[in-house]
Order: sequence, then C-alpha cells, then structure tokens
Amino acid sequence: MNDYPVSEIKPSDKRGRLQMTKLLINAGIETDGNLDLSLGLFDEDYNLVATGSCFKNTLRCMAVDPKHQGEGLLNRVVTELISRQYERGNRDLFLYTKYDSAKMFADLGFYEIIRVDGKVVFMENRRGGFSSYLDELAKTRTAGNSAAIVMNANPFTKGHRYLVETAAAACDTLHLFVVSEDSSLVPFDVRYRLVKEGTADLGNVILHKTGSYIISNATFPSYFLKDSELVIKSHARLDAEIFIKIARALGVTRRFVGEEPFSKVTFLYNKVLKEILPAGGVDLTEIKRKTCEGEPISASAVRKALQTGDKDILRKMLPDSSYAYFTSEEARPVIEKIKAASEVLHY
Repeated sequence: MNDYPVSEIKPSDKRGRLQMTKLLINAGIETDGNLDLSLGLFDEDYNLVATGSCFKNTLRCMAVDPKHQGEGLLNRVVTELISRQYERGNRDLFLYTKYDSAKMFADLGFYEIIRVDGKVVFMENRRGGFSSYLDELAKTRTAGNSAAIVMNANPFTKGHRYLVETAAAACDTLHLFVVSEDSSLVPFDVRYRLVKEGTADLGNVILHKTGSYIISNATFPSYFLKDSELVIKSHARLDAEIFIKIARALGVTRRFVGEEPFSKVTFLYNKVLKEILPAGGVDLTEIKRKTCEGEPISASAVRKALQTGDKDILRKMLPDSSYAYFTSEEARPVIEKIKAASEVLHY
C-alpha cells in the first residue's frame, strides 16, 4: 500500500480543487458546493488519488482514482475526516453515498437510515440513532386523527400562528416540529420558545424538536443556503422520505404547509412534498398565506423590519408574545445580529 500523506485541499488551491472536481465527476458524483473542509491524498507528482469532504456534521464528496482501488485509500480519507469532525466537537455524523459504496461505509461504522431515488444511501455513525428518535416520537402518539407541521419560524409570526390554528382545528392532534438547526438569524432556543408561547392556548398541539433528521444541515443543507434547483429537489426528496417514516411512528396522515410566494427553496420543497408524501400515506394540505393590509405576512419581512427598526411592521405581523420579546432588552443581541446581516431574506 502506498503511504500517501493526507493534505487539506484549501479553496485557494486551484489545481487541487480542479483535480478534486475531475475525480468526483469520473466517479459519477456531483460536486457539492456546500463544503467547509476537503482532504486529499496526493502522489509524489501531486496527482490526487483520493478525496473526501465535510459540511457541518456530514461527510460527502468521497472518491478514489480507479487506478488505486483496493489500496484502502478511501478508508484513510474517511478515518481522517472523522478525526477532524471529532476535533470540531461533532460526534453524531452523517453521510450520503452511492449504493455500491454503502457496505464499505458500514464496515467503517456507519448505519443505513434510508435509501433514496434508487441511487443514494443516507447513513449515520450512531447505531439505532434514527430508530431511537422514532421510538421517542412514538411515545407522543395519540388516538384519533393526527397531522403535522414542520416550521423554522425565523421568527414566529401571525402567519405561522394562522397556519397552526388552521391545522389544529382540522385534526385531533397536531404534531408541530420546530427546526432545531442553528443556521438561522434567530437562534433555535428563541424560535422554539416563541412557537411554544405563541401556541400555548391550543390544547391539541404537541411540540417537537427536529434534531438532525428533518430539515437539518445533514438532510437538507439547501434550506439554509443558495443552491441549484437540482440539489434543492434532491435534498427535499430525502427529507420527504424520512418524514414518511416519522409520520408512521406518530400515526400522522396529513401534513400542512403554508403557501410560499417568496422563497424559492420552500416553494420547491413543497412541490416535492406534493409528489412524494401521498405515496407514503400522508396527504398534503397547502394553506393560503395570511395577509396584513393586503400584503402576505412573512418572516423575511419581519427580519427586515427588525433590521430597520420598523415597529409598525412588527406590531402588524407578530403575535403578542413575539412582539413582547423583540421589544425587550433580552432580544438586543438577536436584533444586533440581524442588523449586522448582509442578507435577511430566505431564498
């Protein structure tokens, strides 16, 4: 076995990046624009023979030059990536791989969560991690007609409240999932709190945290970043298939979504849900967006108002609990973060 050194392929390394792209294309892997660490094994002539990358707590874009198959190079790359992830404090790791590579990753300690599109296997490094998540959810299963909503609530607006009210009135139990990933301008603990306070009077609503299994940087990084339509749809399909398993654990037969006239990502996501969920036994109901003085209420408009200090917009678009928070001293750090942001829109 050749003992090629492991090197980081930095964004400034144009030759290394070009070789990485070429190696991935030759392996039939689409180059992912969402990477924050890339590693490579180079021979003595600085030719790339194996590569692998990370984004947040996921491993992705892994390939070996066909001339070097069987030398254990991918194993070395993955082992180094895992070590780097542990140094970052990421213990629960996820990866996407092709069907024919799944066994190799299983040998490295990864376990299959789901297979998507007849091409991709989604895996995690924790045995029974997803099963344990489903088991915990199943403890909240109730008799009767159950439905679900998944929302980021960045932040919780009167539009979100209207969606929850409408859905809760149409079922016996509404399972309301709040996106746990802290990739939004309003941090998760604040978003979750405002959703909880804003729905406290609705007795048939059960709140859940999504963890890493619904709209997270593991399952759906395109939700948080500008990306191509193809990648957005691919991640949405994965997210939809995982949700079907969650719905079965909870006895959910209907999912509610809000109409989306502004965000390309959410619009495409809803479109994929319409295509996939019914085949898994989950009906999809789209609720027309609530308006204020003829204008659709949106979290983007609220973030813009927080950035500019427009309290009139906040008063019109936020429920009392959210308005009370954002006009308090406690919210100052969050508001300062929003004011400093170069972009407050959701793509």
